[in-house]
Amino acid sequence: MPLHPSAADLRPTQAPQPLLLVVDDEQPVLHLIERIAQKAGYHVTTCSNGSDALRQLARKPADLAMVDLRMPEVNGLDLLRDIRRAVPGCEVILMTGHAGVDGAVEAIKRGAREYLTKPFDFVRLDKALADVRTELARRVQIVALEGAVARELEFCGMFGRSPAMQEVFSLIQRLAPHAKSVLLNGETGTGKELTARAFHRTGPRRDRPFITVNCSAMVDRRFDTTEGGTLFLDEVGELPASEQATLLRTLEFGVDASIVAATNRDLRADVANGRFRGDLFFRLNTVELTLPPLRERREDIPYLTAMFMNECAARMRKPLTAVTPAAESLFLKAPWDGNVRELRNVVERACVLAEGTVLTEREIETALGPSARSPRKPADAMQAAAPSSALQDVERGHIVDVLRRVNGNRMAAAKILGISRRALYRRLDRHHITDRS
Repeated sequence: MPLHPSAADLRPTQAPQPLLLVVDDEQPVLHLIERIAQKAGYHVTTCSNGSDALRQLARKPADLAMVDLRMPEVNGLDLLRDIRRAVPGCEVILMTGHAGVDGAVEAIKRGAREYLTKPFDFVRLDKALADVRTELARRVQIVALEGAVARELEFCGMFGRSPAMQEVFSLIQRLAPHAKSVLLNGETGTGKELTARAFHRTGPRRDRPFITVNCSAMVDRRFDTTEGGTLFLDEVGELPASEQATLLRTLEFGVDASIVAATNRDLRADVANGRFRGDLFFRLNTVELTLPPLRERREDIPYLTAMFMNECAARMRKPLTAVTPAAESLFLKAPWDGNVRELRNVVERACVLAEGTVLTEREIETALGPSARSPRKPADAMQAAAPSSALQDVERGHIVDVLRRVNGNRMAAAKILGISRRALYRRLDRHHITDRS
C-alpha cells in the first residue's frame, strides 16, 4: 500500500476564476476597480447600492466584495454585516473617501478583510486583490491535495492516515492470510463491514463469495453457506438467544468459511450477565480487532472531508472546490457520535445546501444540526429546543431519500444514517414520515 501521494496526484490544481462584486454609488470607481480586478484575474460584477448587492449575492455568491462605506439606503458597515450572514465564505474589503483609524478598526472588528481609502493606493489595491486570490487558490489546492492523499492511502475502501488506522490496516494484512475467525469491535459508523471485506479481499478466500448476515434480523432460520468464502456476521451481539446455539453448531460442524463477526456491544459484559453465550464468544474471538472512533483520529477528518466533498460535487455536478477555515474548524470540533458514516452524511447534506464553489460554516452548521451550536444561555433554551424549519426540511428530505434507496428497510436506513433504530423511529415520528412518504 503506497504511503505517499504520487507526483501526478500532487500536481497543482487550477483554481476557478474568483468572482468579485464591487458596490459603489460612483460609476467611475466601479469602472476603475473593474479594469484593475480583471487584470488581476477576477470575474467582476458591479452594482450601485446595497439592496442590489444582496440580490446579486443571492443569485450567485461572490468570493470577494468591495464595498463603499457611505452609500444611500444601506451603508457599508451594515452591508458588511449582511454579506457575512448571507455568504459566510465571501471576503469583504471596505472602501472610503473619509479615512480614519476608528473606522478602520470598526471595519476589521466587524469582519472586513481590508480597509482601503480613496483615492486608491494602487499598490495596496493590487496587493489586496492578489492576497485574496492567493488565499482562495490555496484553499482549493489544500482540498485537492487532501483528496489525493486520501485516495493514495485508501485501503480496501477505507481511509486512514492516522497511526491508529495505519495499525488497523497493518493488522488486517498480517492476520487475514491466517485468521479463520475474527471479531470486530467498534461504534456505529466506524467501518466494520468495510473492515470485514478487507479481511476477505486480503485473505486466501478472496475469490470466493462474501456473504453478509444481519444477526439482528434473524428469526428461526438457518445461516447462509458461503461456498468456502467469508461469512460476515453483522451485529452479532444482537443475535437472539434462541439462534446463538444454532450459530455455534453451524460454526463447529456445518460451514467451510472464514468468519468475521462485528458488534458495537461489549460482548464480554454480555457473557458475564448471561445475555451472550460464552462458548460462542470464544469461538468467534480467535482474533479480536477494535476500530477507533473518529474522535480518536481527528487528524483524518480533513482528508475524509475532502474525499467526500469531491465525490458529492462530482455526483451532484456542483463546482465545489474548497472549504472555509471556519467550516474546517466545525468539522474538527464536532463530536461525531456516528463516526465516519455521520461525517459522510453531513458532508453530503452540506453539499446539497451549498451555493457557489466553497463549503462554508453556514452549510456545515445546518447539516450538523444542534451539535454544531455552542451552548446557549437559559433565555435561549426554548428557541434552541426545536431545530429551525430549514434544518427540519433538510433532515426530513435526507431521511426520506435514504429510505427510498433501501426500499423502506428501516434497519438499513438507520445504519446508513449512523443512528440507532430507536433514534430513527423518533425522527420518523417527529417528521411525520410514513411508509407512503
